[in-house]
Amino acid sequence: MSEAYTQIDGGGLDLLIVGDHASAHVPDDIDLGIDPALLREHVAIDIGVAEVSRLLAVQLGATAILGGVSRLVIDLNREEDAPGLLPVMSDGHAIPGNRDADLAARMMRFHHPYHQRVATLLAGMTSPFILSVHSFTPRLASDPGQQRPWDIGVLYNQDDRAARIAIPLLEAAGLMVGDQLPYAGTVLNATMNRHPEANGIPYLGVEMRQDLVGDAAGQARFAAILGPVVLACRSRLA
Repeated sequence: MSEAYTQIDGGGLDLLIVGDHASAHVPDDIDLGIDPALLREHVAIDIGVAEVSRLLAVQLGATAILGGVSRLVIDLNREEDAPGLLPVMSDGHAIPGNRDADLAARMMRFHHPYHQRVATLLAGMTSPFILSVHSFTPRLASDPGQQRPWDIGVLYNQDDRAARIAIPLLEAAGLMVGDQLPYAGTVLNATMNRHPEANGIPYLGVEMRQDLVGDAAGQARFAAILGPVVLACRSRLA
Protein backbone atom coordinates (compact mmCIF):
# COMPACT_ATOMS: atom_id res chain seq x y z
CA MET A 1 0.00 0.00 0.00
CA SER A 2 1.14 3.53 -0.75
CA GLU A 3 -0.49 6.92 -0.26
CA ALA A 4 1.13 7.97 -3.55
CA TYR A 5 -0.97 5.65 -5.71
CA THR A 6 -3.67 3.01 -5.88
CA GLN A 7 -2.95 -0.13 -7.91
CA ILE A 8 -5.74 -2.19 -9.46
CA ASP A 9 -4.76 -5.72 -10.41
CA GLY A 10 -7.24 -6.71 -13.09
CA GLY A 11 -5.10 -9.39 -14.72
CA GLY A 12 -1.82 -10.24 -16.37
CA LEU A 13 -2.16 -8.56 -19.76
CA ASP A 14 0.90 -6.50 -20.74
CA LEU A 15 -1.14 -3.31 -20.58
CA LEU A 16 -0.73 -0.57 -17.99
CA ILE A 17 -3.54 1.94 -17.46
CA VAL A 18 -2.25 5.18 -15.92
CA GLY A 19 -4.40 7.86 -14.29
CA ASP A 20 -2.22 10.68 -13.00
CA HIS A 21 -5.11 12.83 -11.75
CA ALA A 22 -7.57 10.15 -10.63
CA SER A 23 -7.85 11.27 -6.99
CA ALA A 24 -9.05 14.34 -5.09
CA HIS A 25 -7.51 13.13 -1.82
CA VAL A 26 -5.65 15.60 0.38
CA PRO A 27 -3.81 14.03 3.34
CA ASP A 28 -4.92 15.23 6.78
CA ASP A 29 -1.55 16.85 7.48
CA ILE A 30 -1.66 19.05 4.35
CA ASP A 31 -3.71 22.25 4.41
CA LEU A 32 -4.24 23.74 0.96
CA GLY A 33 -6.22 26.67 2.38
CA ILE A 34 -9.13 26.16 -0.02
CA ASP A 35 -12.87 25.63 0.20
CA PRO A 36 -13.34 21.83 0.38
CA ALA A 37 -15.98 22.11 -2.35
CA LEU A 38 -13.16 22.87 -4.79
CA LEU A 39 -11.98 19.27 -4.39
CA ARG A 40 -15.00 18.15 -6.39
CA GLU A 41 -14.02 20.35 -9.34
CA HIS A 42 -11.76 19.76 -12.32
CA VAL A 43 -8.91 21.76 -10.79
CA ALA A 44 -8.52 19.06 -8.13
CA ILE A 45 -9.33 15.84 -9.98
CA ASP A 46 -9.89 14.39 -13.44
CA ILE A 47 -13.55 13.49 -12.96
CA GLY A 48 -14.45 9.97 -14.11
CA VAL A 49 -10.89 8.74 -14.60
CA ALA A 50 -10.70 6.43 -11.59
CA GLU A 51 -14.00 4.77 -12.43
CA VAL A 52 -13.31 4.31 -16.15
CA SER A 53 -9.81 3.02 -15.38
CA ARG A 54 -11.14 0.45 -12.91
CA LEU A 55 -13.74 -0.74 -15.40
CA LEU A 56 -11.09 -1.08 -18.10
CA ALA A 57 -8.67 -2.94 -15.83
CA VAL A 58 -11.32 -5.57 -15.10
CA GLN A 59 -12.67 -5.64 -18.66
CA LEU A 60 -9.25 -6.08 -20.27
CA GLY A 61 -7.52 -8.07 -17.54
CA ALA A 62 -4.91 -5.37 -17.03
CA THR A 63 -3.19 -3.39 -14.29
CA ALA A 64 -4.09 0.20 -13.49
CA ILE A 65 -2.13 2.66 -11.39
CA LEU A 66 -3.97 5.73 -10.20
CA GLY A 67 -2.45 8.78 -8.56
CA GLY A 68 -3.24 8.80 -4.85
CA VAL A 69 -3.50 12.54 -4.20
CA SER A 70 -5.12 15.56 -5.77
CA ARG A 71 -3.23 17.44 -8.46
CA LEU A 72 -3.44 20.40 -6.05
CA VAL A 73 -1.17 18.53 -3.62
CA ILE A 74 1.38 17.72 -6.33
CA ASP A 75 0.86 17.38 -10.07
CA LEU A 76 2.07 13.93 -11.06
CA ASN A 77 1.86 14.85 -14.75
CA ARG A 78 4.57 17.53 -14.58
CA GLU A 79 8.32 17.34 -15.01
CA GLU A 80 10.27 17.73 -11.80
CA ASP A 81 11.30 21.29 -12.69
CA ALA A 82 8.05 22.38 -14.33
CA PRO A 83 5.93 25.38 -13.35
CA GLY A 84 2.67 24.20 -11.83
CA LEU A 85 4.20 21.14 -10.21
CA LEU A 86 3.07 22.59 -6.89
CA PRO A 87 0.23 24.89 -7.99
CA VAL A 88 -0.49 28.18 -6.24
CA MET A 89 -3.21 29.04 -8.79
CA SER A 90 -5.49 26.81 -10.86
CA ASP A 91 -8.11 28.08 -13.31
CA GLY A 92 -8.48 31.31 -11.37
CA HIS A 93 -8.53 29.69 -7.91
CA ALA A 94 -5.79 30.55 -5.40
CA ILE A 95 -4.19 27.65 -3.51
CA PRO A 96 -2.67 29.64 -0.61
CA GLY A 97 -1.52 26.63 1.37
CA ASN A 98 1.02 25.80 -1.33
CA ARG A 99 2.85 29.12 -1.24
CA ASP A 100 5.23 28.05 1.51
CA ALA A 101 4.97 24.28 1.05
CA ASP A 102 8.09 22.10 0.95
CA LEU A 103 8.29 20.99 -2.67
CA ALA A 104 11.12 18.52 -2.04
CA ALA A 105 9.14 16.80 0.72
CA ARG A 106 6.06 16.45 -1.49
CA MET A 107 8.18 15.09 -4.31
CA MET A 108 9.72 12.46 -2.05
CA ARG A 109 6.37 11.54 -0.54
CA PHE A 110 4.20 11.38 -3.67
CA HIS A 111 5.83 12.14 -7.04
CA HIS A 112 8.86 9.86 -6.79
CA PRO A 113 7.03 6.77 -5.45
CA TYR A 114 4.30 7.12 -8.07
CA HIS A 115 6.68 7.28 -11.00
CA GLN A 116 8.92 4.58 -9.53
CA ARG A 117 5.90 2.28 -9.38
CA VAL A 118 4.97 3.03 -13.00
CA ALA A 119 8.54 2.22 -14.05
CA THR A 120 8.60 -0.99 -12.02
CA LEU A 121 5.32 -2.23 -13.48
CA LEU A 122 6.50 -1.53 -17.02
CA ALA A 123 9.82 -3.27 -16.38
CA GLY A 124 7.90 -6.42 -15.43
CA MET A 125 6.10 -6.56 -18.78
CA THR A 126 7.48 -8.34 -21.83
CA SER A 127 5.71 -6.22 -24.44
CA PRO A 128 4.08 -3.30 -22.62
CA PHE A 129 1.44 -0.91 -23.91
CA ILE A 130 0.23 2.10 -21.93
CA LEU A 131 -3.18 3.74 -21.82
CA SER A 132 -3.03 7.19 -20.24
CA VAL A 133 -6.46 8.34 -19.03
CA HIS A 134 -7.32 11.97 -18.30
CA SER A 135 -10.47 14.06 -18.48
CA PHE A 136 -11.08 17.71 -19.31
CA THR A 137 -13.63 20.29 -18.32
CA PRO A 138 -15.91 21.53 -21.11
CA ARG A 139 -15.70 25.04 -19.58
CA LEU A 140 -12.70 26.89 -18.17
CA ALA A 141 -13.61 29.53 -15.60
CA SER A 142 -10.56 31.55 -16.63
CA ASP A 143 -11.52 31.43 -20.33
CA PRO A 144 -15.30 31.01 -20.54
CA GLY A 145 -15.40 31.88 -24.23
CA GLN A 146 -13.24 28.93 -25.22
CA GLN A 147 -15.24 26.24 -27.00
CA ARG A 148 -14.47 22.64 -26.01
CA PRO A 149 -17.03 20.52 -27.89
CA TRP A 150 -15.07 17.27 -28.24
CA ASP A 151 -16.24 14.07 -26.56
CA ILE A 152 -12.68 12.84 -26.28
CA GLY A 153 -9.23 14.11 -27.13
CA VAL A 154 -6.21 12.08 -28.22
CA LEU A 155 -2.85 13.47 -27.10
CA TYR A 156 0.71 12.53 -28.00
CA ASN A 157 4.14 14.06 -28.41
CA GLN A 158 6.52 12.52 -30.96
CA ASP A 159 5.01 9.02 -30.94
CA ASP A 160 1.63 9.15 -32.69
CA ARG A 161 1.48 5.47 -33.69
CA ALA A 162 -1.44 4.54 -31.45
CA ALA A 163 -3.16 7.88 -32.01
CA ARG A 164 -3.36 7.28 -35.75
CA ILE A 165 -5.00 3.90 -35.13
CA ALA A 166 -7.33 5.10 -32.36
CA ILE A 167 -8.76 8.30 -33.82
CA PRO A 168 -10.71 6.70 -36.70
CA LEU A 169 -11.89 3.90 -34.40
CA LEU A 170 -13.18 6.36 -31.82
CA GLU A 171 -14.91 8.36 -34.55
CA ALA A 172 -16.50 5.16 -35.86
CA ALA A 173 -17.85 4.55 -32.35
CA GLY A 174 -19.74 7.84 -32.61
CA LEU A 175 -17.44 10.17 -30.66
CA MET A 176 -16.37 13.68 -31.65
CA VAL A 177 -12.59 13.30 -31.41
CA GLY A 178 -10.05 16.06 -30.89
CA ASP A 179 -6.65 15.32 -32.44
CA GLN A 180 -4.27 17.09 -30.02
CA LEU A 181 -7.29 18.86 -28.51
CA PRO A 182 -8.31 20.44 -26.15
CA TYR A 183 -4.54 20.88 -25.89
CA ALA A 184 -1.51 19.24 -27.45
CA GLY A 185 0.61 16.47 -26.04
CA THR A 186 3.63 18.31 -27.42
CA VAL A 187 2.97 20.87 -24.67
CA LEU A 188 1.79 18.73 -21.74
CA ASN A 189 2.73 15.04 -21.80
CA ALA A 190 5.11 14.63 -18.87
CA THR A 191 4.22 11.13 -17.66
CA MET A 192 4.03 9.75 -21.19
CA ASN A 193 7.26 11.51 -22.19
CA ARG A 194 9.02 10.03 -19.19
CA HIS A 195 7.88 6.41 -19.44
CA PRO A 196 6.79 5.33 -22.95
CA GLU A 197 8.26 8.00 -25.23
CA ALA A 198 11.70 7.85 -23.61
CA ASN A 199 11.73 4.06 -23.85
CA GLY A 200 10.06 3.36 -27.20
CA ILE A 201 6.92 1.90 -25.59
CA PRO A 202 3.69 2.45 -27.55
CA TYR A 203 0.92 4.30 -25.77
CA LEU A 204 -2.45 5.94 -26.22
CA GLY A 205 -3.24 9.14 -24.34
CA VAL A 206 -6.90 10.14 -24.05
CA GLU A 207 -8.81 13.05 -22.50
CA MET A 208 -12.51 12.33 -21.86
CA ARG A 209 -14.97 15.19 -21.49
CA GLN A 210 -15.90 15.31 -17.83
CA ASP A 211 -19.61 15.93 -18.19
CA LEU A 212 -19.82 12.71 -20.23
CA VAL A 213 -18.13 10.55 -17.57
CA GLY A 214 -19.60 12.12 -14.44
CA ASP A 215 -21.97 9.25 -13.70
CA ALA A 216 -21.93 5.45 -13.83
CA ALA A 217 -23.73 5.23 -17.16
CA GLY A 218 -21.26 7.55 -18.87
CA GLN A 219 -18.30 5.78 -17.31
CA ALA A 220 -19.56 2.40 -18.51
CA ARG A 221 -20.14 3.81 -22.01
CA PHE A 222 -16.62 5.16 -22.33
CA ALA A 223 -15.05 1.99 -20.92
CA ALA A 224 -17.02 -0.07 -23.45
CA ILE A 225 -15.82 2.15 -26.29
CA LEU A 226 -12.21 2.47 -25.17
CA GLY A 227 -11.59 -1.20 -24.42
CA PRO A 228 -11.71 -2.52 -28.02
CA VAL A 229 -9.83 0.54 -29.28
CA VAL A 230 -6.98 -0.03 -26.83
CA LEU A 231 -6.77 -3.71 -27.75
CA ALA A 232 -6.69 -2.83 -31.45
CA CYS A 233 -3.84 -0.37 -30.89
CA ARG A 234 -1.93 -2.85 -28.77
CA SER A 235 -2.30 -5.74 -31.20
CA ARG A 236 -1.15 -3.67 -34.18
CA LEU A 237 1.84 -2.22 -32.37
CA ALA A 238 3.01 -5.28 -30.42
